[in-house]
Amino acid sequence: MKKKILIFLGISLLFMAYIGCDLNFKKHQTNSMSNFANVQPMTGIVVWEGNPNINSDAHTLEFSYMLFNDIVSEKGIYDWTVVENKLDAIASRNHQAILRFRFTYVGKHTTVPKYIKDLSDYNETKGISEGKETWFPDWSNKELKDFTLDFYEKFAERYDNDNRLAFLQVGFGLWGEYHIYDGPFKLGKTFPSKEFQTTFLNKMDSLFKNLKWSISIDVEDENVTPFRENPSLLNLSFGLFDDSFMSKEHATINEQRFNFLELNSRYKNAPIGGEFNYYTNYDQQNILSPNGPHGESYESFAKRFHVSYMIGNDQYKYQTLERIKEASLNTGYKFEILKFEKSDTASLLTVKNIGTAPIYYDAYLSINSNKSLRSLKTLMPGQEGVFTINYTGNEPLKIVCARLLKNQTIDFKKSY
Repeated sequence: MKKKILIFLGISLLFMAYIGCDLNFKKHQTNSMSNFANVQPMTGIVVWEGNPNINSDAHTLEFSYMLFNDIVSEKGIYDWTVVENKLDAIASRNHQAILRFRFTYVGKHTTVPKYIKDLSDYNETKGISEGKETWFPDWSNKELKDFTLDFYEKFAERYDNDNRLAFLQVGFGLWGEYHIYDGPFKLGKTFPSKEFQTTFLNKMDSLFKNLKWSISIDVEDENVTPFRENPSLLNLSFGLFDDSFMSKEHATINEQRFNFLELNSRYKNAPIGGEFNYYTNYDQQNILSPNGPHGESYESFAKRFHVSYMIGNDQYKYQTLERIKEASLNTGYKFEILKFEKSDTASLLTVKNIGTAPIYYDAYLSINSNKSLRSLKTLMPGQEGVFTINYTGNEPLKIVCARLLKNQTIDFKKSY
């Protein structure tokens, strides 16, 4: 209906101009309607490197764990070759990376650098997690804490503005997900103390001026983290990831955590993402079915929780490429241009974000390298606004974003 009204108004304006009315603005002539055939950069269903369908057009993002001891083995000596190779490989597929450094993984040794492990006052804990021998860092050790802070400082210096990297996830415990749900949990020993977590989170907030970083929704747990006793931490600029997304318990556990972490304001400045839950095979098989595994579709969840990306590496076992791409297309920002008018000195564009989330890096409408006066990242889902370009030429309209790779583009739908 809105489209018909706009067309009617456009025809009326043209007719008024034809009969001699003096109009300050003229309806801009456009090319044919642009549809969303492509998944937008930094959005959608995410796969891991090695997925046989990694080159499909259903994806713009790839996830990878990274290991601290691949970069540092001696104190103060950083070799970023592994990270560079990873980012280059992902970018070669015209994708961007989501990275997460982790110390602890079920069934494995820690990735604590060797020089720390060799210290006489450093003693790791060996325990059983998910039935496997698993090693846990010694968070009572000062050098490990100092190294962690220094590591992310060096990382930020190098990668804060790197367009190969879309988002960074950080955390402690199993897989860096802010929990040790199975295994020897002891604050200050196998898991960082609340005091150090506070120092770490504030440090992260000060380091990253551009790159968006996220932590697990499990930080809501007052037995593990300092958030409930120190709610000022909620003012930090982190995004959120949920690694049990759409589980049966989502409404009673996950949603409570999202609410405590102020989802409805947080998503406006930092990304919401995660991974489809692996609690049951049934869930994985039905995550992208029309009603999801428990009566609500993925598209509904993505809209309610303002999701920008979701790891779904195993979905090709259960779903077609077309369905996975459809899910990607319904995740993250999407811009529709409702109106395009010109005065003698400027172009005025009315734009609506019809996606599930904002774009998190500055992006501008542009004509012949003349950019809009404000960024599209100010446009929230369901919101529309007028964007001014101080230029009136007839060259093609584009969206430009410095965070994109050379061959990436942001599409838009034209409804005028």
